[in-house]
Amino acid sequence: MSESQSSLRDKLATGIGKFAGSRFVRSIIDSGYAVIPFTIVGAIFLILTVLPQAFPIPGFAGLYAHTLGKFSNMFTVVYNATMGILSLIFGGQFTYSYAKIYQQEEKINIVPLNALFMMLMAMFITVPEMVYKNGSIQFVQSLKADNIIGGGIQVSASGVTRIGTTGLFTAIVIGWATVQIYRFTIKHNWQIKMPDVVPAGVSNSFSSLIPGFCVAFVVATINLILVLMGTDIFKVMYVPFSFVGNIAGTWWGVLLIVFFIHFLWWFGIHGANIMSSFYTPIALANLAANVKGAHNFFAGDPMNAFIILGGSGSTLLIAWWMAGRAKSTQLREIGKVEAVPALFNINEPFLFGLPVVYNVNLFVPFIGAPMASAIVAYIFHAIGFMPDIKVQQPWPTPIGLGGYLATLSWRGTVIAIVCAIVAFLIWYPFMKRFDLKTYKKEQEEAKQNANA
Repeated sequence: MSESQSSLRDKLATGIGKFAGSRFVRSIIDSGYAVIPFTIVGAIFLILTVLPQAFPIPGFAGLYAHTLGKFSNMFTVVYNATMGILSLIFGGQFTYSYAKIYQQEEKINIVPLNALFMMLMAMFITVPEMVYKNGSIQFVQSLKADNIIGGGIQVSASGVTRIGTTGLFTAIVIGWATVQIYRFTIKHNWQIKMPDVVPAGVSNSFSSLIPGFCVAFVVATINLILVLMGTDIFKVMYVPFSFVGNIAGTWWGVLLIVFFIHFLWWFGIHGANIMSSFYTPIALANLAANVKGAHNFFAGDPMNAFIILGGSGSTLLIAWWMAGRAKSTQLREIGKVEAVPALFNINEPFLFGLPVVYNVNLFVPFIGAPMASAIVAYIFHAIGFMPDIKVQQPWPTPIGLGGYLATLSWRGTVIAIVCAIVAFLIWYPFMKRFDLKTYKKEQEEAKQNANA
């Protein structure tokens, strides 16, 4: 590699690293991790409501109807209490993490929990739908079967509509604005300070009074201006959200996501974390939509279920091949170390031990294999063989089981195995050549050591 190419690579890696380490991205990543337990809990209770469809065994539907089926409404309530308030969970964690990072890194008196409460307040300022009519601001009212709105609050079988997945992008923007307003007021000393003898809890509540008022005033003013213009914050945010969501729903959009994940990984940067900060809200919204009858491919966690089996690069089967068939001692030993973790979609030993990072010999299969898996899975979904993803399985779920849980169908298992085989076929010629190259190098080094 020439000096100019090396310099360009280093500059690109530095720039990407700075972006990955930005406060906003780190907070989004924290939020993505925070919602996982709630989506899994929701998935468990969703499975309980669709057991007859998941297990189409003769007689099972009748047995279910007379047993667990009697409690299906309660299962739905629990599901709605997780997926139905996802924007509050995601946005709340984002706000808390974002505020905490500023508190620690700028050493300012921001209380993360107070920031979270301010964000919730601001969020609910924007939830009611309002219109300017007859010279005043009025709440939208509708009693249509498909559009029930009372006092400006739109509801459905899933609960309050705007605090579910449809409000994810709005929650992120409001969380960002809340922290920035809070930070501005504290840095400019816009707060009520109490004597040192006053308990910390009381002091913190008063210190947040002016910042909280500023947050409410700014958000309410912006929303009022938008209402006067015939829209509101949610409708404005829906435009970019739907645009990005539509891109993620196309085959080339999925391939772009997969490409950038692995392109970043090749530079040693956790591409999955960075890209998931962008696509997680979309995947969660699509997951909720699929439960209601939509047909989105990119929903829940299709990556770990079908695309990156064994970890980034879709390395499961090639790691097993290395463990049993590689001539090179290095590759064989790394394969043995990676064989079990790969089953649970963990492959850091493979990425950094082989290594794949900065390895020009393996750049093509590392990016090409998961893209091929993505194409296969997308085609199976497009032709109707692959059921819609309605459950977000835990990401370490082993191959096959993850596909089954995601789709609640044996077809998901078959597709996952096919995707893994396709990825292996992409990897094999490149890894075979790299194995021989490494083996020859090991032989030469052994001769040199013997002659020394």
